[in-house]
Amino acid sequence: MTLISLFKQSNKDKNHLLIYGTNDLLNNYIMTDFVKQKQFSNYDLIYVDVLESGIDGLIATISESSLFSLQRLIIVKNPIFLSTKFVVKDSKQLEKLKQLIDNLSILDDLIVFVANYEKIDKRKAIVKLLIKNVNVVETNFKAQEVAKILKSIAAAEKIKFIGDAFTELIKRSDNVFSLALNNYLKLKNIVEGKEILPEVVKSNIDQSLSENVFEIMTAIFNKNYVEANRRLDDQINNGLTPIALLAIFESQLEFLLCVKILQKRGWVKDQIVDELDANPYRIYYALNNRLDITRLKQSIKYAIKLDYGYKNGTYTGESFLKVYLLNI
Repeated sequence: MTLISLFKQSNKDKNHLLIYGTNDLLNNYIMTDFVKQKQFSNYDLIYVDVLESGIDGLIATISESSLFSLQRLIIVKNPIFLSTKFVVKDSKQLEKLKQLIDNLSILDDLIVFVANYEKIDKRKAIVKLLIKNVNVVETNFKAQEVAKILKSIAAAEKIKFIGDAFTELIKRSDNVFSLALNNYLKLKNIVEGKEILPEVVKSNIDQSLSENVFEIMTAIFNKNYVEANRRLDDQINNGLTPIALLAIFESQLEFLLCVKILQKRGWVKDQIVDELDANPYRIYYALNNRLDITRLKQSIKYAIKLDYGYKNGTYTGESFLKVYLLNI
């Protein structure tokens, strides 16, 4: 089972492949997984970066034969001619490429196009031609699908998360897919393909700044001021300024306010997750937070004043920030 099977495919019967989406790390990981298949072990692996070699270089690579009479697996990176921003400068050059793409089915070689773009320009003749001749795998997904996608990858690779290890990984990765995938690969190497325990995640993956601030906010809301103060001191000792921390606190309060307003309008969790394109865990926490809309508005208003005071020099040091947090 290859990882491309986790995503929607346009034509599984086509040998050639186009992987496209905004996340370059995911695209490269899927591509690497694909080319590692046993059936390609004797292929001559060739990489072409169109940004470096130009379209002429791509045409030359596809047209030439292998020096060792081997079938080739050609990885085409940055196929700029698929981008919505691409402007044709040499129409004859593009026509040559279109002819090659139109005849991909007769090639002995296998070509994998990797396009790190949110969209490809499907109005262009060359894009339409490519889509007709390859299996298209789109890897774009929403923020609320981060956990689902990563869990599917782990399952495909037979990696098991025990207890709340997976939830902890997503939290410490701040629901950012590239960070979550990097952290997952780090853990995968540590456990050498075995089970990933919660303690392995906690001892090897640092909490993100946003997650640390979230934990401070949680401690404050639970009236655990000693824990909140300890965590805040840790962040300041790590070199973060009160202004930087205040900006994140303000952002998280604004997020809480948005959720509370939508909740008041009768929206349910799944609707809010879709609307805000946010981490479902954060939405769940916000929905169950006891702070009302009036209190949140007051806290945000005071945070703005405090931020202005820090920036104009009225306030210095972390004491004013601590007083503010204790009074949320």
